[in-house]
Amino acid sequence: MTKSFRTLDDVDVKGKRVLLRVDLNVPMEDGHVTDATRLERIAPTISEISGKGGKVILLAHFGRPKGRDAKDSLKPVAAALALVIKKPVAFAEDCIGEPAAKAIAAMKDGDILCLENTRFHKEEEKNDPAFVAELAKLGDIWVNDAFSAAHRAHASTEGLGHKLPAYAGRTMQAELDALGKALEAPTKPVIAIIGGAKVSTKIDLLENLVTKVDALVIGGGMANTFLHAQGVGVGKSLAEKDLAATALRIIAKAEAANCAIILPVDAVVAYHFAANAPSQAYGLDAIPADGMILDVGPQSNARIHAAIDDAATLVWNGPLGAFEMPPFDRGTIVAAKHAAERTKAKKLISVAGGGDTVAALNQAGVAGDFTYVSTAGGAFLEWMEGKPLPGVEVLRTKGT
Repeated sequence: MTKSFRTLDDVDVKGKRVLLRVDLNVPMEDGHVTDATRLERIAPTISEISGKGGKVILLAHFGRPKGRDAKDSLKPVAAALALVIKKPVAFAEDCIGEPAAKAIAAMKDGDILCLENTRFHKEEEKNDPAFVAELAKLGDIWVNDAFSAAHRAHASTEGLGHKLPAYAGRTMQAELDALGKALEAPTKPVIAIIGGAKVSTKIDLLENLVTKVDALVIGGGMANTFLHAQGVGVGKSLAEKDLAATALRIIAKAEAANCAIILPVDAVVAYHFAANAPSQAYGLDAIPADGMILDVGPQSNARIHAAIDDAATLVWNGPLGAFEMPPFDRGTIVAAKHAAERTKAKKLISVAGGGDTVAALNQAGVAGDFTYVSTAGGAFLEWMEGKPLPGVEVLRTKGT
């Protein structure tokens, strides 16, 4: 997959000023980083460039500031990053102009410098050519290691790729490799598990997947919309009843593409949307009119397990039930553990992504057992929808 992209294998970074776009959008509380996962993911790229004598100049955004705002400064993140990579990380008070130029001029080969939040300048999100040119002055090459921001055509995520020699960092490379194995050149058969609350947010995703996978499991609140479209009474369950025609269109498209759609055949029903609310499993022909479907039932779980057993590749986005509330997390956790066991037994390539999905896999204690878990959120979804990502396209080797 990454053969069509330029990577760090294609460049000698020694003595070069390397503008490295990373994802430093980490959760913070009282000026302290509360989850360093994203910092740990970019550490190998930073350490490799530094170890090979490149000057590492970090570009990143933080939050959604409207202009300069101290609470969105990257200074405390740079300090946390230094602890992760076990090397000093210098900091410049701006990402362009004299503060940046001075700090870079003082760097020795192997040094690491973090520039201030690129979004303190409104031109960043506009991909303004003059701003891109100001950034480009600061480096000799540009390395993009922020897949999570690759769906945005901003100055530091895409614009620089047109001004400087451009390469994928190791995190980006790993993501592109994993995603290529999942959908672009997968080992078949391929199954997708798509859950979550609403069909409306995943229409493009479902329409793309039915043409790419052999079986599609639909769970969560969105399954209720499909069941309603097929004439099943879903009681007071969350369902977008106005999207019945859309659901039927997706089913017809799947049929034409020879993709099996796997919907729940039974459901765990409660009368209150609350943790540990009394609940019971019902067949689809017996959902109480005043009940709410909050998870897949045991027979549905058995069908999902069988579908996972038949697959060589699994792509997962979204929980199968109201996973944030026990016992309605059971369907998601049981399926996740089954997929993890198949992966560990080398019988399945499993790729998962999206905020709720990562949370659910962590809750099940199996995130580390999947082949690849993407923390990229929006970019992961757009990739699954089949959309080109600007920050990836600009890294393609010309002529491939």
